[in-house]
Amino acid sequence: MLLKVTKSAAKQIRESAAEHEDLALRVAATRNSDGGIGYRMGFDEIGADDVLLDAGGVDVVVARRDTTLLNGTVLDFVEIEPGRFDFIFMNPNDPGYQPPQS
Repeated sequence: MLLKVTKSAAKQIRESAAEHEDLALRVAATRNSDGGIGYRMGFDEIGADDVLLDAGGVDVVVARRDTTLLNGTVLDFVEIEPGRFDFIFMNPNDPGYQPPQS
């Protein structure tokens, strides 16, 4: 699994995608100087060197060069604090990643 998108994240992406017809959600990752991973998202055209994923009916693209950093990542949309929602990346390739406690 390259990138899994939760139902909550897919719903939010679909709502945002309505304003960006014919574009896919691009997810990008870069290695920071401290070894962590930085993420960017935005709507973009699908390029020839992109990996196309289906995320709950929404196209998500990742540049091939980013697939190693994103392999096994889960993208979720959660309430960070009361009334404040945001996307989060749970990425086992990030040295600061803490798996959810069961």
